Amino acid sequence: MRKSHPIRRVVLATAATVSGVVLLLSLKPASDPAAASAAGAAPQQTAAAQESPQGGAQAAGTGTVTGDAAQTQYGAVQVRLTVAGGKITKAEAVQAPKGGLSDQKTELAVPKLNQEAVAAQSAQIDAVSGATYTSTGYKKSLQSALDKMKASAGSSSGSSSGSSAGSGAAQARTVTGKAVQTQYGTVQVRITVSNGKITKADAVQAPEGGLSSQKTQLSVPKLNQEAVAAGTANIDSVSGATYTSTGYKQSLQSALDQAGG
Repeated sequence: MRKSHPIRRVVLATAATVSGVVLLLSLKPASDPAAASAAGAAPQQTAAAQESPQGGAQAAGTGTVTGDAAQTQYGAVQVRLTVAGGKITKAEAVQAPKGGLSDQKTELAVPKLNQEAVAAQSAQIDAVSGATYTSTGYKKSLQSALDKMKASAGSSSGSSSGSSAGSGAAQARTVTGKAVQTQYGTVQVRITVSNGKITKADAVQAPEGGLSSQKTQLSVPKLNQEAVAAGTANIDSVSGATYTSTGYKQSLQSALDQAGG
């Protein structure tokens, strides 16, 4: 059959027409506004679904917690923990025995105890050979810090499911100031803060022994009351207990600084 044969031209024309119709039918749905709107809605729903799991409150149990100072035969030991997501990420001794042989034992023992605390996530750690007293004091203060950490996590958990009153109560927290050395001994203050106000103050360390014990019994209760009443470290010294009062105010200011007050 020749290329110019009439039948061949008819066949080619018919094929071209059919192809054109098919092409038009395939393009028509894309021009339908309703279809285009539906097609655009699906990705938006998907994006919204992806965003929703990303919301929510920050994980509870995050921050720093300082344990109570534990007295040993060679000096006080006090542990501070850094916590993230309810787990110990860092442990350090903010107080440890000093002077003479104690310095060597502290340098030997404390880094090992810090590492074990992070690894064990508890106070069930081994004592360092040659530093039994320091190790014992460290574990006591560590347990105290862990107890505070658990209490803080429990109050945070309760506030998330409680009423607004429960939320206010969860804001109460305990902060321990730095230990201040005085001529007659160490003074260290711990305060409980709620809604930015001091609700309780007490001395976890104060001079002891002989006349110092009498002065401590006389001055500390008054200083505690004044700290709560004033809400600041600008409180009067107790007559006859100047050194204790000065140390108390310095430690109280340290605790307020930590609490953001």
